[in-house]
Amino acid sequence: MTDPLVLAADVETELVEKRSRFLTRLHRVQDVEQADVLLRTARAQHPDARHHCTALVLGETQERAEMNRSNDDGEPAGTAGMPMLQSLLHARLVDTFAIVIRYFGGVKLGAGGLVRAYTAGVEQAVAAATLLRRTELVVARIEVPPAEVGIAENAVRLWAAAHGAAVEPTQYSARSAQLTVLVSPEDLEALAADTARWSSGRRSVEDTGRRMADVPL
Repeated sequence: MTDPLVLAADVETELVEKRSRFLTRLHRVQDVEQADVLLRTARAQHPDARHHCTALVLGETQERAEMNRSNDDGEPAGTAGMPMLQSLLHARLVDTFAIVIRYFGGVKLGAGGLVRAYTAGVEQAVAAATLLRRTELVVARIEVPPAEVGIAENAVRLWAAAHGAAVEPTQYSARSAQLTVLVSPEDLEALAADTARWSSGRRSVEDTGRRMADVPL
């Protein structure tokens, strides 16, 4: 199964089609309530716009199933919100709210023209966005004596940088320090081998579970 994608940051782009302006905003959201606030903000910022069409994709979590919504906001049915939603789904984006703010330019585009314009608006915004991949990583832990923390942290960070892994802040107890690395399952053995190398076989890697994380493409 292909990993879904999420926005690294919100983005806004503009498309002009037969004098109509289409301002597209892509927002990273966690729920419907957050999307509703963003839509109210867009309406307040652009009160003279003819339409504020929307599409929302929320990814599946333990608390909910995947949720998809769209709204044509006065455009002919199926010419705005649904094409926007299909563009988000085609891009494999989740937890994303798209708003296309249209200023009518005086020339009717027709149903086909509207579908093409709203689709192109979202596609243009997606192309301009920085995206992250949402994937399941292993939570790998390495326990070392306090005296070895400096050596361990340096070695682990060098390995993580070379393999696209993430190192969390070191946790300390009275007798030891615990290094946590978020690593792809296929790289776990490589981390274990590198740990054995720099520690001369004294330290090992413990697989403590799985966690979803957003990582660079």
